[in-house]
Amino acid sequence: MVDDLELRDSDDIQGDVIAGFKKDQVTLLFLAFEDAARARTWVKSLEPQISTTRQVATFNAAFSKARKASEGDDPKSLKATWINVSFTYAGLRELIGKEPLPSVRPGSGLEAFKQGSDKRAIGDTGDSSPELWLFGDGKGQVVHAVLTIASDTVQDLQATVRQQREACAASKIVIVFQQDAATLPGSRRGKEHFGFKDGVSEPGVIGFDAPDPVRPEYVEGHPGTRLIPPGEFVVGLDRVGGVPHETPAWADHGSFQVVRRLGQDVPGFWSQVATQLKALKKDKVVPPEATVEWLAARLVGRWRSGTPVATCPHADRPSNALSGEDNDFGFRNDPEGFITPLFSHLRKTNPRDGLQERPGDPPFDENPVMDRRRIIRRGAPYGAPFDPASEGPGGPDEKRGLLFVCYQSDLVQQFEFIQRAWIDSPDFPPNRTSKPGPDGMVGAAGTLSFETPGKTTPLTLSQFVVTEGSVYAFAPSLTLLRLLGDGRLTDQPPAAVRPTDAFLPIPDLQRTDGKSWYWAYGTGNDGVPVCRTFSIADGDAHTDVRERPDRPLSAWPCYDGVTKVDAILPVPDEQRINGRSRYWLFHTVAGRQVYRLISIADGAETGLPPERAGRIDRPDRSLGAWQSLAGVQRVDAFLPVPDLQRVNGKSWYWVFHSLVDTQVYRLVSVADGAAHQDVIERGDRGLDLWRSLAGVTRVDEFLAVPDMQRINGMSLFWVFHQDKYRIIVIRDGRGHEDQITVEDRPLTLWTSLTG
Repeated sequence: MVDDLELRDSDDIQGDVIAGFKKDQVTLLFLAFEDAARARTWVKSLEPQISTTRQVATFNAAFSKARKASEGDDPKSLKATWINVSFTYAGLRELIGKEPLPSVRPGSGLEAFKQGSDKRAIGDTGDSSPELWLFGDGKGQVVHAVLTIASDTVQDLQATVRQQREACAASKIVIVFQQDAATLPGSRRGKEHFGFKDGVSEPGVIGFDAPDPVRPEYVEGHPGTRLIPPGEFVVGLDRVGGVPHETPAWADHGSFQVVRRLGQDVPGFWSQVATQLKALKKDKVVPPEATVEWLAARLVGRWRSGTPVATCPHADRPSNALSGEDNDFGFRNDPEGFITPLFSHLRKTNPRDGLQERPGDPPFDENPVMDRRRIIRRGAPYGAPFDPASEGPGGPDEKRGLLFVCYQSDLVQQFEFIQRAWIDSPDFPPNRTSKPGPDGMVGAAGTLSFETPGKTTPLTLSQFVVTEGSVYAFAPSLTLLRLLGDGRLTDQPPAAVRPTDAFLPIPDLQRTDGKSWYWAYGTGNDGVPVCRTFSIADGDAHTDVRERPDRPLSAWPCYDGVTKVDAILPVPDEQRINGRSRYWLFHTVAGRQVYRLISIADGAETGLPPERAGRIDRPDRSLGAWQSLAGVQRVDAFLPVPDLQRVNGKSWYWVFHSLVDTQVYRLVSVADGAAHQDVIERGDRGLDLWRSLAGVTRVDEFLAVPDMQRINGMSLFWVFHQDKYRIIVIRDGRGHEDQITVEDRPLTLWTSLTG
């Protein structure tokens, strides 16, 4: 059966995901890129240093064998330092220069990743609010990457952290925050700060962990540890019930990571446990010999050693944990929570075989109901252990807690579901006469229902665990990491960009539900003139999406005879009049540019037939009919003067046109009214007078950034030229000062214009 464990040999999956670093010393560096090109170079140099599943699994197996041979002592001769890296959505976008996920399904795990932990704020209110976080708050410096460094010794860890910090500095990468964590010393080893054994109930992974020969649904040598399909933790692999992933192909062999700094109020926890025990004893619902340890074990679901209350309800039995039987139990025989309370941390985070829809109903099967909610947890305590007598490290005011890290393939269905629907919900398990209350160990403040036969006793607890930082990230495969070093998500050649000749803003779909829609005119692969529908979202990212595929212009009467659209100019005073908008359309016939007047009806994109949607209001005429275009042979593009539209009955435009082999521009105006009298306001000049067009020899098209017009006296435009685009700003005022705000980028970053 061991021969079937192909995942143990993976050099593509990062080592911490399913193999687990399992080191005593850990540091996480939260990073922000200041220069995308240098960041990509850093990724290239980092990739060979990344620890793989094969490397970590091989070391861990050797370490476990040596430890067993030495009867539990750590082998001094075996040590290693491991490195893994993950990227936030903003980090991926910075590396590739475009949106890695242009569109995501609402409610999906991809949407959660794209929004980020601070926007989701699952249960993070009050003292846990994102604005109070030390990292990942979305208001301070953005986090682009998380570098995980783990080692067996303090010296090796510090040396590696120093090397990585120096590499970041050389690549203009800022250390936003450094989080150190370490296994607690002495008798606290393997425990978190409240004093309970941590990391006991980790799932096994099919294809990585050997199955038990007698009970093949469990891990060999670990009774009660269920084997879960690897696709619940690693994208692209088999999932519970064969449920497909929604993720793109580039995410295969990667995993979504949650990192949270969870502050723990240790004295507050034990103080309140003592207070609530007195109340329970007063009501005579607990044994008179019950201790604070007894009640704390019920809040957790385990005794300090890790021994489950379910199997040892009266007292801790550390030998149970040492024998490896601390995970072989269930709750099927305790549906009311008389032994292990329903609010216990153990039942809230993994109800096992004891979850019912209603009291008296048969419990759900663990496969698939529970198995699809599992996560792989990593992490370690930070801060000094609590010592009430200490005046320094270890004192009551010392910052301490748990660096929580988990991996999964779906942030919403796994981590967020557990946090929102189980841990924080006072009504889980559901349909109880008295609501069980939130998680008794890590949940929000609230009332817990302590159930005993025939009686429910309320417990009132404060919140003992506070979120102090949180990040959603993606740990890519080694294959993807190499591609990210080149600014790519795929090894396929870059998609071809279809040349776009002109844009028409769809009149009734501008700034609608946070999006603006456009028609892009160009030539299809077969040489036929076509029109493509795309949208641009409001917001910093201005995500563009192709809404409809190419359609031939011949399907629309208003384009009859048009083989190439050169430019479009909206008639300034005839937009959205009686449900129609008019445009001058410039196109070329037999080598000579002409123009026609067309009108587009509201609803043209959302259901009107072509014969009603667009029509010719006046047939083709020569450019000579425009006084302002005297001497112009070919109009290439119009750029509206932002603060001179419909001012004193006139609208002003810069007209870019070709003169022999050189592009020049002039300033013209068009008057409101039936005649639309046009005038040259200033004659031809060279493009070199535009600071924002430095290096551009020919402008193909301008497109106004829809939600950035006349904002604080400034307007932004995309400038398309050859196979590139840039963003420029034009200021209101007499001089109309212009400058570049975003340097040239490849046109392939417009996903709506590729293919």
